[in-house]
Amino acid sequence: MASKNRLSAAKPKKPPRSTLIGLAFDAEDGHKRLTRGDNFVLFGGSSETHDIMRETTVKVTEKLADRGKRLEDVSPQELRDIFEEVLE
Repeated sequence: MASKNRLSAAKPKKPPRSTLIGLAFDAEDGHKRLTRGDNFVLFGGSSETHDIMRETTVKVTEKLADRGKRLEDVSPQELRDIFEEVLE
């Protein structure tokens, strides 16, 4: 009986995927806010705070696209620089 090659049966690995996570805790109105995108998840916050998180995340995503990059492609420093640019 021939033994099976375990390597051939292994599933191909997917490239690592990065996700931005935004958390806010200032909601006092009882609403539970959640917004998901391709590479981000935003939880909580007041209506105003959640809107700010959403707008910021969209702008960061647009800046990455303008540079022809994905979240996985940038260093933490470059991502920080993009956030600083967006928040000016």
